[in-house]
Amino acid sequence: MRQVWITRHGGPEVLQVREAPDPQPAAGEVRIRVKAAGVNFADVMARVGMYPDAPKPPCVMGYEVAGEIDLPRERGGERVISMTRFGGFSDLVCVAADRAVPMPKGLGFAEAASIPVVWLTAWHMLVELAHLQRGRTVLIHAAAGGVGTAALQICKKVGAQTIGTASAGKHDRLRAMGLDHAIDYTREDFEKRVLEITSGRGVDVVLDATGAFKKSFRCLAPAGRLLMFGASGVMSGEKKNLLTALSTVIRMPFFHPMRLMPDNKGIFGVNMGRMWNEQELLLGELREVLAGFDSGEFRAVVDAEVPFAEARRAHERIQSRQNFGKVLLVP
Repeated sequence: MRQVWITRHGGPEVLQVREAPDPQPAAGEVRIRVKAAGVNFADVMARVGMYPDAPKPPCVMGYEVAGEIDLPRERGGERVISMTRFGGFSDLVCVAADRAVPMPKGLGFAEAASIPVVWLTAWHMLVELAHLQRGRTVLIHAAAGGVGTAALQICKKVGAQTIGTASAGKHDRLRAMGLDHAIDYTREDFEKRVLEITSGRGVDVVLDATGAFKKSFRCLAPAGRLLMFGASGVMSGEKKNLLTALSTVIRMPFFHPMRLMPDNKGIFGVNMGRMWNEQELLLGELREVLAGFDSGEFRAVVDAEVPFAEARRAHERIQSRQNFGKVLLVP
């Protein structure tokens, strides 16, 4: 089989397609012939050496796949999606049988592979943790990304108002998807604009994977909740830049409980990779998400399908913030 390897920490040039022996499923596992694999910002951070949960290089990343089961033969041909604890950028992957979930009908493999990580992340934050309700207001950072476009659709289903940050060239598409207010983070102070839009009250929920936690916290209304699930701001350029990372981390706030209590605000840290053993919770949330796809309420937003041999292009597109929706690697 072929796999996309991170041969060492560095720029996109360190990605390399290599041959490896075909894996054989253990007892209780199925083998999936991968048709598409989702690329996430965590994969980019792992490549540059800034994602502590990643295996040390040389390694194969990849958290989610869609494809067809080929072993055991009695399940051969089933079209499934699955999360993978690394190793997804492969022709073949073996996963626990109950983690291979039937694909929603009517979806292609690229659309299906775009679901597990970003939709579970968005659903877990908005529904499980924030208990989002109709009429609430949500600030979605990186609204045009994978999690952002999923969160926007969940908010629309619930009946929440949405404010999203994105570069100006993406605003029209976001508005067409139902975004109520768009902020150009490259030219506008998002904190100032949020307070203007909400007449000074602030928002009920903020989803922040950029690392702008201090300003995001100040955007919260009383009883608001900040959900932090990444810090893309620590990256600058194609390789590790310790000065940029350090300066970003230094600007991050410390949240003291004696301040949170009078503020009546809440903070959640979210790392779905660390939720791997919470299978019952995740599968339950995934079933809710897939029901939305089956009903037609949700749709996958695919930005690009990139061949394994051009994996560098997939990383460059995500790292340069050019993507609208999900980038996939296809064998």
